[in-house]
Amino acid sequence: MTRAPRNSPDHPPLDLFGAPVAVQGRRRTGRLARALLADGPGFATREVAALAVTLEGIEGDRHAGLARAADSRVPWYPRGASIRNTRQVSLVCLQELAEIARRLGVAEIAPEWIGANLVIEGVPHLTGLPPGTRLHFAGGAALVAEGENAPCRHAGAAIAAQTGQGDAELGFAKVAKGLRGLVAWVERAGTLSAGTTLELRVPAQRLWTG
Repeated sequence: MTRAPRNSPDHPPLDLFGAPVAVQGRRRTGRLARALLADGPGFATREVAALAVTLEGIEGDRHAGLARAADSRVPWYPRGASIRNTRQVSLVCLQELAEIARRLGVAEIAPEWIGANLVIEGVPHLTGLPPGTRLHFAGGAALVAEGENAPCRHAGAAIAAQTGQGDAELGFAKVAKGLRGLVAWVERAGTLSAGTTLELRVPAQRLWTG
């Protein structure tokens, strides 16, 4: 059996007590390219110049609220139970959407088709940002990334309807893993304005081995 190199991802460096060494936190800047609002009856969002956010989420957005009903994403709770809403805001990256489109064989996937609120530029591998990453925006608002927005059939159906490619409804969930973007919740109220900068504060990370 071949062993992984000692400092490879499969064999992270250890401290004196045998625990994985933490990766230091990082800061970097990005740009909010587009802001979108889900205020209609359907799944899609529409472009706006800015979004006002409170601790309950985006004002006027269908996903706003301090609580939400448990669904298939949290099977450890009874369906419909009231739980903390950590899915107030949906974020995507154009480069990742372009890769999903390539894999599906369609010309493009517009962020509004799949219900995105924020389109982020200048942040490579947005979907890979760890939970707890904070996004501070020029308008004073701050979000906390909850984690990856798992691709679902609803988004696939929206893409199929827009492109006429029927197999995208089921294919999207297969090819979009690790690329679909993030969900986040509001930590500080403020404004999210398209075209403004943002600062990411990525927390220190340590691989937990149990």
